[in-house]
Amino acid sequence: MKREIIITNDGSTTIHIPEWNEQYHSKHGAIQESKHVFVEMGLYYYLQNNKTSHLNILEIGFGTGLNAIITLLESNRLQQSIQYTGVEAYPVEMLEIKKLNYSVQLNCSKKDYESLHQSQWEKKIVFDQFFSLEKRKQLFSEIEDKNRYHIIYFDAFGARVQPDLWTEHIFSKMYDALIVGGVLVTYSAKGSVRRAMQSSGFLVERLPGPPGKREMLRAIKV
Repeated sequence: MKREIIITNDGSTTIHIPEWNEQYHSKHGAIQESKHVFVEMGLYYYLQNNKTSHLNILEIGFGTGLNAIITLLESNRLQQSIQYTGVEAYPVEMLEIKKLNYSVQLNCSKKDYESLHQSQWEKKIVFDQFFSLEKRKQLFSEIEDKNRYHIIYFDAFGARVQPDLWTEHIFSKMYDALIVGGVLVTYSAKGSVRRAMQSSGFLVERLPGPPGKREMLRAIKV
């Protein structure tokens, strides 16, 4: 499928797939969406309600690595140890990664951002004293982790184009992967998604969404 680099409303770039009329991030602001949905409503929320010296975060849809680089920067700012696991079945090509402007927009090292993508798959890589990364090349349906993660960033393509990624079957795997009290956050607010989460055992709440989106969902393993 054809893929294009576009500039979103906050000045940050993303990848657009014309055939699906779908982007890797919100066209209303890629960085704004990432910070609001995953960092503020996920990472900050968990740390405000739980004291822990070490966090395990699972990202469903590693994609452009935007959520990962923002979390790396936050781990250093907060001096919070984070083990980050990114699952991606179809990695983004380095040629595309080099065209994205996240290092400029986030005022961070381009080398650090690109290193996330150049790091070896299926191996834990330590980036600094606070952040380590493991990338796993697998389908979401193949995830079998149990009681491991504190937070899940659920950032798959939308249910409109890939409904099989937003089912009770997938969310049951997410529920199993979280520790009790663990948090899953996603940009989606569809009723079918909320019901699939609830059927999997999650306590689900609607929250104000990022710019351009009225609501989002946060789910807690109880």
